[in-house]
Amino acid sequence: MKEVKIESVLQVYDSFKELPESIATLMNQAQEARAQAYAPYSNFSVGAAILLDNNKVVTGSNQENASYPSGLCAERTAIYYAGAKYPKAKMLTMAIIAGSNSKPTTEPIPPCGACRQAIAEYEIKQDQPIEIYFMGETGKVVRSQSLANLLPLLFDKSYL
Repeated sequence: MKEVKIESVLQVYDSFKELPESIATLMNQAQEARAQAYAPYSNFSVGAAILLDNNKVVTGSNQENASYPSGLCAERTAIYYAGAKYPKAKMLTMAIIAGSNSKPTTEPIPPCGACRQAIAEYEIKQDQPIEIYFMGETGKVVRSQSLANLLPLLFDKSYL
């Protein structure tokens, strides 16, 4: 047997105020998208904003329905729209703001597993990492240089 150690390296900003201006703008767009979330079942709203290499920004929010959990997360709403609307554009940066509608959320909240897999698909498709910033409603902001950093041991088309 051989032991393998897998590490992820993340950068953590103490607050929104430490972010570069361009990222703060993208996070604000994610916050605006979060305000459009439809989350009557989980009471957990998420907004995502993606900067494309054509300088367009695509946003998404989580959308739930009574056939819970067949709704769609904010990250996948945004990434699938970007893929459909701008199929040749590369996704450069994704900003995510998430939190409970019933209590303060101060810890950074990363994408769920299903969203990580969807983001991974686009990183592989475009052969370029997607930089990801995520946070709760307030507090620290985490930066990952790529989705592969958040989801090592990717499952991709090479296994099919």
